[in-house]
Amino acid sequence: MRLLMVEDEHDIQSFLQQALSEAGYTVDVAPDGRAAENFAKTNNYDILIVDLGLPDQDGITLITRLRQLGVLAPVLILSARRSVDDRVRGLEQGGDDYLTKPFALAELLARLRNLLKRNAPQGSELTKLRVQDLELDLLRREASRSGQVLQLTPQEFVLLEYLCRNAGRVVTRSMILDKVWGMRIQPDTNVVDVHIYRLRGKVDTNGQSPLIRTLRGVGYVLQDR
Repeated sequence: MRLLMVEDEHDIQSFLQQALSEAGYTVDVAPDGRAAENFAKTNNYDILIVDLGLPDQDGITLITRLRQLGVLAPVLILSARRSVDDRVRGLEQGGDDYLTKPFALAELLARLRNLLKRNAPQGSELTKLRVQDLELDLLRREASRSGQVLQLTPQEFVLLEYLCRNAGRVVTRSMILDKVWGMRIQPDTNVVDVHIYRLRGKVDTNGQSPLIRTLRGVGYVLQDR
């Protein structure tokens, strides 16, 4: 799941980015409205977190602008404004839920899950990915193969989700670093190779046909047939 967080307070940025990444989200961080618009124009997001007190514009104005740009993803408003009028205005102007600061991380994560479930069309397969006998439940953050649940770490799940979304296509290490880790680590690191090795040990086991293939010097591909 890809998430855009629009928040200008550095401490909250750092805390939430780490917590959300550990929870399995791929997180982009925008410190103001202009950066958020640029992100929204070039990426598709499953959900957004928007603070109302941004340095360059009001968060409500930003939400309205994002809706005009065609962003349909649910928006969780995060704000220190606690009055009923502020909450009602936020919900009426395009927000899908409203959480006041200070907040409990467990509640924020629960609200995100509920928004994702609420906005998934009934009977839609958008919340699940399938490649051969491999299935990912994006809401439960659960992967299984041939009906057997795979014990994946949050980062392994995000990596496998990216491979599934690109099944049959070769993805390079640089592409994986960008989409899974947000290029927050050095490009010459072996973190991708290490995670692929561990992931393959969990996905391709018990004599099952290998799904994850390495193209030496090029990248990796999740075989879709």
